[in-house]
Amino acid sequence: MNFNTTSEFAKEQDQKDPLRSFRNHFHIPQHKDQDTVYFTGNSLGLQPKKTKKYLEQELSDWAKYGVEGHFEVSKRPWFHYHKFSKQALANLFGAKELEVVSMNNLSGNLHLMMVSFFRPEGKRNKIIIESGAFPSDYYVVESQLRFHGLNPADHQIELKPREGEYALRTEDIINSIEKHADELALVMLPGVQYYTGQYFDLKKITEAAHSVGAIAGFDLAHAAGNLPMKLHNWNVDFAVWCGYKYLNSGPGGVSGIFVHEKHAHNKELPRFAGWWGHNEGERFKMKPGFDPMPGADGWQLSNVNVLTSAAHLASLEIFEEAGIENLRNKSLHLTAYTEYLLEDINSSLGEKQINIITPKDPNQRGAQLSLIIKANGKAIFDYLSKEGVIADWREPDVIRIAPAPLYNSYEDSFRFYSILKNYYNIGN
Repeated sequence: MNFNTTSEFAKEQDQKDPLRSFRNHFHIPQHKDQDTVYFTGNSLGLQPKKTKKYLEQELSDWAKYGVEGHFEVSKRPWFHYHKFSKQALANLFGAKELEVVSMNNLSGNLHLMMVSFFRPEGKRNKIIIESGAFPSDYYVVESQLRFHGLNPADHQIELKPREGEYALRTEDIINSIEKHADELALVMLPGVQYYTGQYFDLKKITEAAHSVGAIAGFDLAHAAGNLPMKLHNWNVDFAVWCGYKYLNSGPGGVSGIFVHEKHAHNKELPRFAGWWGHNEGERFKMKPGFDPMPGADGWQLSNVNVLTSAAHLASLEIFEEAGIENLRNKSLHLTAYTEYLLEDINSSLGEKQINIITPKDPNQRGAQLSLIIKANGKAIFDYLSKEGVIADWREPDVIRIAPAPLYNSYEDSFRFYSILKNYYNIGN
């Protein structure tokens, strides 16, 4: 696709966009009586307009029925509330409904998964993670190693990009897996790296982990709702995610897990059990002896947080309507257009003031572009904020922007470009 830098081009692309109506499903924050350029759905997604209706439905049922709302008198019985999101989650992650469930928060779910799937034994007692991982992953992995009496300095293998590079090469990940073949228990990487926006090759990494007898698990916080995945076909052992970024399910919203079908009926897997993971038909008999539900449901702890799950459901239904493959197609085009505009600024300046550290290969990125500005990065971020661009600053020197295809437009990207040009006095 040939791009150009005119406002007419952006407007034309928006008119051609088959997903353009989905922007109207969301509340767009305002700045000086106009829509902001909201480029931080990778941190907190926007609120769907129907979220309030879904929450009010549950508040109404609670008011009318009290505890009886758990059962058939309410519109969506609370006892089964986690089941209402299963089809949408399965479609997003390329899973079977048996393999997914919404519950808890991301760090709690990651701990639950590692209790079951990080089982150090003999010399097979090491974990591969990335250097510079999001703190959630660092802290969980470090504490799990200490829980098993292991020193993180000796049992945590951290992968770093090559000198002068920002992204990890797939071949380097695989080489490290093979290098530590006899001592590796778990490969635990993100789907999308939060700082650079790199999308990892989950299929190849899983295959490499399994080839040496290790488990493959992923933190999909920045991949969920951003990219289509095929976790079942890729044979991923487990994954976790949060619902409040691209999934637009509210601040601190409900998380979720994937556990592959091959583990679905293994009742011998150690786990930290809770009563909502117990055999549904026997749950209210209150007997001792944990009998896990098959599949991901067997890792549930407590009854569903209905209010956060209502917000989650409101957003997931929008994803079902839009289709993750359709969103990906728009995302590829919108991200490439935004990249083109940024490179035009570099060209106008005659030097590379804006370094995009996200991989250039569209297959290695989602909606995010991470920018290192040669000079005055924080001042530029502050200027963008003052002019109505809601982006994201990450220490020490990165501005993250994420043109999310559900609600961002080509005109959003053009406005961002125009504001940045004004900062540099280009064309003035």
